[in-house]
Order: sequence, then C-alpha cells, then structure tokens
Amino acid sequence: MSRQLASKWLKTAALLKYPVAAVHIPQTMAFNARNLQLMLGRYGMVYIKPIVGGGGYGVIRVSTSGGSYRYTHMKVTRSFTNYGQMYRSLMRVKAKRRYLIQQGIHLATIQGRPVDYRVKVVKTERGWVFRAVVGRLARPGLCVTNISKGGTMLSGRRALQMSLPHISSRHKRREMRALTLTCTRIMEVQFPGVGQLGFDYGLDYSGKIWILEVNTRPQ
Repeated sequence: MSRQLASKWLKTAALLKYPVAAVHIPQTMAFNARNLQLMLGRYGMVYIKPIVGGGGYGVIRVSTSGGSYRYTHMKVTRSFTNYGQMYRSLMRVKAKRRYLIQQGIHLATIQGRPVDYRVKVVKTERGWVFRAVVGRLARPGLCVTNISKGGTMLSGRRALQMSLPHISSRHKRREMRALTLTCTRIMEVQFPGVGQLGFDYGLDYSGKIWILEVNTRPQ
C-alpha cells in the first residue's frame, strides 16, 4: 500500500470523488504537451509536480503572458518566445519521472514570498488528533515553501495574520481544521490502515483554502 499512497494522482482522485473536498482541489491533469498548453491557456500559471516525490523536489512553475512563456525551476527562470521552445527546454530540466499538472494558485504572500500551511494529524486510540498547524514561508526567490528548500516555519496563526490581515485568522484556522477532519475521513475510507496524514493547504487572497497535496508520511 505504501507505493500506492505515495502517488499524488491516486490521493487527488480519492478526494475528487467527494464534492465537499473536490471544491478545494485545483484542477489537475496528467502531464503532456497538449494538456500543459491547455492548462496554461486556461489559468496562465500552473505547477508541474512529480507524481511520486516530496520535499518540493522536481516542482516547476510554468506561466504565460503576452504570448511569451517562462518556467521557474529552483531559482532559475527561463523565458521563451513560443510554446514549442519552452516545452523542449522543460523536458530537458524536469526529473525523469511521471508528472502531473496542477492549476496554479496565486497564494497570499508575506513580503512577496508565498506562504502555505501544513496540518498534520495522527491516529491514536482516541481517534485522530491534530499534531501541528504551521505556516511555511518560501525562501526568497523560490516558488516552493518546503523547509528542506530553505523555507521558514511560522505558527499557523502568525502566517495567517501576516499574509491575510483582512481575514479572521481564528475563523480560518477553524475552517482548515474542519476541512482536515472531513478529508481525513475520506482518506481513511479510500486507504484503510492509514495512520498519519499531512495536508498542505494554500490560501489565495480571497481566503479560499486549496488542497495542494496530501502526504501519508509527513515530516
């Protein structure tokens, strides 16, 4: 089961079966040239991610505007005058593994640096228990927030107050916890035996919570 649970694709598909979770999931498609062009036309910005992998490894941000294309891989951004050039270059730098494409969410930021949230739950004899609700602030210049890539950890409350000062951090934390419990029940039905989960959430400037990823072996 561990290999199965490692797949971002299978975990996303499991949550998409339930409308209460599906409304929080960015559109996701299999990575290929046609789908990438389609998603860029629809959203202007997307992330491509290895289907199996963590720690922000291999994640690439791809965007288009004014007829030009660009991608950011780690701290390097490359720009191109047409889609074909960009796609060929992208194929040379991406990891040699299967990828998916995820609708790009313009995350709320702190001093221009994107922030997301990790909510970790563990199953105990008393049921599921919250272990952590933390914010992760991207290292300057990076589009991934992972601590292993130089991100900074903040309390969930502080991250919300600094990135979305116009929204009640208390209400938003409560909403995040409720969504976590709902999705945890779904994951338990879809993947019996799971004992810990880490939900990665992104909030846009309206305060909407997006499920960016679900980890079954969260650090």
